Amino acid sequence: MLCLRQVCLFTLRHYQARALSSDLLLSQINSCTHEEEVFSLVGRNKARLSEKHVGIALNMLWQLQKKRPLLLRTSDYVRNHSQFLTLCILAENKVEHMEDEAVVDTLYSILRLNVQDHDSLAEVLVTEAWKRLERQVFYYYVFLSLSALSKFALCLYKQRRHSSPVIGKIAHIVDTKLDSIQDIRILSVLMVSISDVISQSFRDRLLHKAEQLLKEKDEVHFNYAKRILQFLQNVKLRYHPLVEKCNKIFLKSVSRLDIHNINLILGLYEQLGFDSAEFRLVAKQLLSETMDDYHNPETFVKLFFTLGPMAGSKVRERLLLTAARMAEEFNSHQVLVVLKTMQKMKCKNSHLLKKMASVLHKHLDSYHVLQLVKLTHCLVVLRCNNLELFDKLKTLLFGFLKSNVIPADTAAIIRVLPMLPSFQVEEIIINKAAAVLPQCRLHHLNCIAAALVKWNHYDQFHWRNNSELCVKLLQKLNDCGFQRLQKVNNLNLLLEELTRVNGEWFEEVLKEETTAMCKLMADQITRANVFQLSSFLIKTNDHCPSLLDRIASVTVENIDKIHPLEIYFILFLFSALNYDPPANEGFFESCIQHLTSNLSFFETHHLVLLGHVLAVAGYFPPDLIKEIFNVYFLSKLDAQLEVLPDTLKQRVRLHLMKLNRAVCLECPEFHIPWFHERYCQHVFRNSKSRINPLRQHIHRMLTEILGGSNYARVSVLTPYYYEIDFECILDENKKPLSYMAQHVPLDEVEGIHLRHNRSDEGRKALPPGAQRIALEFLDSKAFSKNSRHLKGEPAVKKRHLEMLGYQVIQIPHFEWNSMVLSTKGEQLEYLRRHLYGTQ
Repeated sequence: MLCLRQVCLFTLRHYQARALSSDLLLSQINSCTHEEEVFSLVGRNKARLSEKHVGIALNMLWQLQKKRPLLLRTSDYVRNHSQFLTLCILAENKVEHMEDEAVVDTLYSILRLNVQDHDSLAEVLVTEAWKRLERQVFYYYVFLSLSALSKFALCLYKQRRHSSPVIGKIAHIVDTKLDSIQDIRILSVLMVSISDVISQSFRDRLLHKAEQLLKEKDEVHFNYAKRILQFLQNVKLRYHPLVEKCNKIFLKSVSRLDIHNINLILGLYEQLGFDSAEFRLVAKQLLSETMDDYHNPETFVKLFFTLGPMAGSKVRERLLLTAARMAEEFNSHQVLVVLKTMQKMKCKNSHLLKKMASVLHKHLDSYHVLQLVKLTHCLVVLRCNNLELFDKLKTLLFGFLKSNVIPADTAAIIRVLPMLPSFQVEEIIINKAAAVLPQCRLHHLNCIAAALVKWNHYDQFHWRNNSELCVKLLQKLNDCGFQRLQKVNNLNLLLEELTRVNGEWFEEVLKEETTAMCKLMADQITRANVFQLSSFLIKTNDHCPSLLDRIASVTVENIDKIHPLEIYFILFLFSALNYDPPANEGFFESCIQHLTSNLSFFETHHLVLLGHVLAVAGYFPPDLIKEIFNVYFLSKLDAQLEVLPDTLKQRVRLHLMKLNRAVCLECPEFHIPWFHERYCQHVFRNSKSRINPLRQHIHRMLTEILGGSNYARVSVLTPYYYEIDFECILDENKKPLSYMAQHVPLDEVEGIHLRHNRSDEGRKALPPGAQRIALEFLDSKAFSKNSRHLKGEPAVKKRHLEMLGYQVIQIPHFEWNSMVLSTKGEQLEYLRRHLYGTQ
């Protein structure tokens, strides 16, 4: 009977469709150019309206709205019109008679008109579509085309039914029909909609299909690329090859992008750990030219978020003034965005900060717990001094802490509470932390550990009063960390947890155990996780030959399957740790050969960083050096540096200088000039060399050994601007030579010393057989963690100083601070032996 009923309904719908194909009323609705025309036809023809008339009318209302710019749409007016209510009631009553795709089209139209998710018509349409989808699965007849299926999936996604059973049904259909999907628009919508209910293997198939379709299409609309980024964000995957393809689509479409799209794209890039200086540059130019067009709070806040961090001083000042003027109009979300952007801009505008703090009071109760945590962190970093606001934040955070049962949220609250002014350790915090520890991931344990460190540092009085509870909490924290590590038997899961873990607690308590676990799972290192493992070892500064050898082996075996940017990070690890895998002699050569044939994958600043990494390891690929050191490249680099974050900008400039120095010293055959003289002078002119007590102590010993202060110089700048701790000159008989000028005196109170700059005075000829000595004290930063293995930077410095004519003596901290050199006499003898003995 059920089957017969479905056949009858299908036949009736088919018959009605044919009968209405020449319907005059239908033609009139389709010809409407304004909403009032639609409502007038509905009002005059209520009794004649069939389910098809109703569906077409609702769709026409959306199409008319769609043609207008976003800010000129009148969805509220349409929804509140009496005839719109009439259409909704008729649609609800006639839904069973609608054609299959009309059900979806009607649902899509009313949702785009901002009808509430719980509206009765929306619920009825979802239920009807769901029932018909179930019948498709069980009776194997085609209910929806792939296009309509994607539209239905999008409707469910917009209703936040991300993990509902019906989304699971759609995912199953997509899984079975994936090979037949040839439209990137349909695929991108389906990918986003089903992202919460798919397996890892299904995710990989979707990514492969998306790459294939993007490769086949010459022109792809930027909206489809945007959805692919949203999919990657939803599944928490940083997949550079696909992001780069999307970035190229955005660059081709930049003239069609508005503030909403640019804002969303840059936000997604931030979430995915991707940055495109080229896209930032064109976005900055576009937005700077049109910034006077953004007068309402919504668009201005998006402009502030996008343009603020990369704006020049004049544009930045205009943005700050406008933000202060509009502050009272911002809603709670916009206030949070402005504060987060101010933090990113390192903004010190006290007037705007006071304005935002005063506006915050009326919005505080509308924030959920993680928004409050972010808000508190922003205000502390921006040095807000509104104590009344902090008191309210503290009250709200404590309220959430008492009622919260989610470990991640609890850890976040505990992490941010010690940042508040006049914070005191309370027993409730300790008890709440202890209660959630067994359920916490490593990152959350790390947050609680960071809070404990702050409590001990800033609130020692209350720490002592609760010392027994705090000690027990710390012990339980350590135990939970070890237990979580010991339960892990999958390297991918471990690396995923370690992504956001750092700080003192991890370094002191878990680092060795974590490295040991990685060693045990070394056979699980694959091309898919070799980048993540390398990133972890970079962060921990860990010299572990067995892991490094395995990483090198996997990299060489899969060199064509690993993204060039990931290979850069792998090379960074080996270069920074000064490690050349003995079991894989061609490791660097294989990587360099692959990278130099794929230089187009790198942005200009990435090429500079790559060149420096290879230079530290002693490699200077001619193609790469010629690519970097030409006027066109350097001009392009200067332009793109203007839109990069300050920290990255400074790092790139410093590494370009170091690369320039290395090429000049090690590869004179390239005929690259030294063009960083003014840069180095500026850097050193704006910094002061602060002589620490240890350096003062060693300098006094040197003057005692050499026979006076005029025989040794401290903090000397060499040609090419290396700074060395101590310099002296010995003649051919190992006797010290006096400097012609008096030694620059030290300020003993402040320990400030103006460097003696040998770059300025040129290379003075030494007597025959004389030797300049550079004596360097190497602290723990010069070595791998808990190791005596010298890292790449101090090793290359020694190499370059020797090229400049120095004999280099390096004093490792573990030798100087050892029991063997516990007395002054032993230290004097140690220095004397290194200065005069055989090296």
